[in-house]
Amino acid sequence: MKRLHIHVSVDELATSVRFYNALFGAEPTVLKHDYAKWMLDDPRVNFAISQRGAKAGLDHLGIQAENGDELAELKQRIDAAGMAALTEEGTTCCYARSDKHWVQDPSGIAWETYHTLDSAPTYNDAPQAVAANPDSCCAPAPAALASADACCAPTTTSADAGSCCAPAPQKIQLIARKNIEAIVSKERKSRD
Repeated sequence: MKRLHIHVSVDELATSVRFYNALFGAEPTVLKHDYAKWMLDDPRVNFAISQRGAKAGLDHLGIQAENGDELAELKQRIDAAGMAALTEEGTTCCYARSDKHWVQDPSGIAWETYHTLDSAPTYNDAPQAVAANPDSCCAPAPAALASADACCAPTTTSADAGSCCAPAPQKIQLIARKNIEAIVSKERKSRD
């Protein structure tokens, strides 16, 4: 059974954790110095918050699959809708290692569909890049979307390509429309 995922950037983690503990009637299942996550069954949601220097507000939405088959089903739905997707396999973000597909809705909101493979000791794969860009979270960086085989791993050619995974949320939480359109255009040309 799939689970809705909501990730919110907050101004002050400790204050927000106290508020959400009271609201949900539960303690976080993951609590780090810059991140907290509640895996709730009522309502069935993976609700995460982070304090990483980004503007407070919605960071991204998602659907968490319980297994690879559910993730494949979600990818088929994305493909059927004609949406360009960025696929990442075995990527580390939000203290977890996951396979995921990122898309952008027509209003510019980033959605991630993912299957968590394991927990991770770090927020992402690129601690040096994130130290240089602390307002990154999880959604793919616009530079990463320019290439179909891009992923959140650091590279030696671009200082911001390894910013784990995200642009600053003030950029409409997320993925610039022109980058998605570039991927779609590139995929269409490669099919022709």
